[in-house]
Amino acid sequence: MGVTASLKRDWRFLRGLLRTLRRVGSAASDSDKLICDDLEAAVAVHRSRLAIRCEGHEATYGQLDEMANRYASWARNVNLARGQTVALFAANRLEYLAIWYGLSKVGVVTALINNQLAGAPLAHCLSLCGATQVIVDIETAQALQAVREGLARPIEAWTLDEPSEGFRDLKLALRSASAVAPHREVRAGLKGSDTALLIFTSGTTGLPKAARITHVRAQLYMRGFAGATGARAEDRIYVALPLYHATGGLCAMGAALLNGGSVVLRKKFSVSHFWEEVIAEDCTMFVYIGELCRYLVNHPEAPEERRHKIRMAFGNGLRPDIWSVMTDRFAIPEILEFYGATEGNVSLFNFDGKPGAVGRAPAWLRSRFNVRLVAFDVETETPVRGPDGFCIECKPGEVGECIGEIGATARSQFAGYADKAASEKKVLRDVFRKGDAWFATGDLMRGDSEGYLYFVDRVGDTFRWKGENVSTNEVAERLMGAPGVLQATVYGVAVPGAEGRAGMAGLVVEPAAFSTAALADHVARELPGYAQPMFIRLLPAMDTTGTFKIRKLDLVNDGYDPASTNDPLFFHDGARGYSPLTPAIHAEIAAGAARL
Repeated sequence: MGVTASLKRDWRFLRGLLRTLRRVGSAASDSDKLICDDLEAAVAVHRSRLAIRCEGHEATYGQLDEMANRYASWARNVNLARGQTVALFAANRLEYLAIWYGLSKVGVVTALINNQLAGAPLAHCLSLCGATQVIVDIETAQALQAVREGLARPIEAWTLDEPSEGFRDLKLALRSASAVAPHREVRAGLKGSDTALLIFTSGTTGLPKAARITHVRAQLYMRGFAGATGARAEDRIYVALPLYHATGGLCAMGAALLNGGSVVLRKKFSVSHFWEEVIAEDCTMFVYIGELCRYLVNHPEAPEERRHKIRMAFGNGLRPDIWSVMTDRFAIPEILEFYGATEGNVSLFNFDGKPGAVGRAPAWLRSRFNVRLVAFDVETETPVRGPDGFCIECKPGEVGECIGEIGATARSQFAGYADKAASEKKVLRDVFRKGDAWFATGDLMRGDSEGYLYFVDRVGDTFRWKGENVSTNEVAERLMGAPGVLQATVYGVAVPGAEGRAGMAGLVVEPAAFSTAALADHVARELPGYAQPMFIRLLPAMDTTGTFKIRKLDLVNDGYDPASTNDPLFFHDGARGYSPLTPAIHAEIAAGAARL
């Protein structure tokens, strides 16, 4: 790269960084300005503008605020106190943001629960967040009812849709709730360090952990992307990601709503309707995760995919092999890739569009970034320490774990999880000097000489599939509850043409009690779609170490190739459940022809 091109690239990066820092600069843990204040300020300026349109329903900024005020009033009417938690267990809909926005106005915490959960994981999340009230919709009510009796404490359920036995009518309750904003004195004493949301993330230990999203952290997400994207009041941002995740629910919402723009919200992503909706709604941006982009790339070409007005796509997980396809085939002028763990203190942006990089921390700005890569032992799953007891920073080209120094500034703090013990497990101490503390992201990365960082893999057994982290321990535990399953081990396997790794399970079974049909029914009930094993291998016995830990390395190496084993193999064939994995089917998968 020539000097002029290098200077232009660096200026583009610096300009994006400064634009972002300007928006987040005043966010502080000890400030009494909360995330609801940010949204109220936007309402005051843009009251009559369209805020959100969702599948035939829409709300202006003023109407969105009135909705939020009614939820705030409802919370006070049912005697919810400051610091108490309401669980929101629903799909994307017009009211979603208004619910947690309104509750935050009176200091009530909202736990955003993955609406795909069922069974034990759902019960765990409800118990962990300590909610006394839960809001559901028509799609989640049944899953809640199935676990309700087994919860440690009673929970009152309110439905956003038509009420049924055991569910109170929230729409009816809201009719008598005030649309006037609660006086700011109601939240007097609350600071940026207080919890606004709980967002659940799958940990490497099994069940989901509840990440504490403080008001200041929500501000960093929303203000940060309002600056990073350079969004304007004329922009319309297409959001088909779930709002229970930070990427869709905070980053995309902030980019639009803190700039006077509009959100075009979909209940769920549809590859066949994506471009026609983007065009029909005059969208100028969309938010992605890598898997969404791969679906678009794998879909047959159509004329409308280049007739849009999209000027930027922003998100995370866009892999190098489809980066140029996104920009060239779909005529997207700019890709803004970013990296950030929901609960972590590491934020990276690829402002200058280097294909494949999750972000950049150039040497000439080293002091402004709290991120480092340290040598990591994948067998012991711990950082490598030198003779002096300190961690070893990676050189360019070396793979290591990404860590973020925990400091006093809002951007470097680690709020942790609702479970304090889980929080402590993510903190590395005495990393480069005595007394320092760093957040361990659990992500392996590689850096280059220009400061670009590239994602390599997740630490340990956790793998990503369909944009979600999948815990092998959690899935194995659920599988061992299936009829005839005696032992289970779960691991991820690479699939040509697919993002992340697909789940595969090795099972030891009791033949007389086991059937693939019963197994398929069990996983459909107990696991969300992204966590359901795509492949099954029936094992005569588990290979274990001297300490009874299951050996997975050979299983991972064998993968799902019938030529690698004589053990029976099965493939999750959609609605038909698990079908025998024949050499012909394996060839289809290897050629990228099978739909997963």
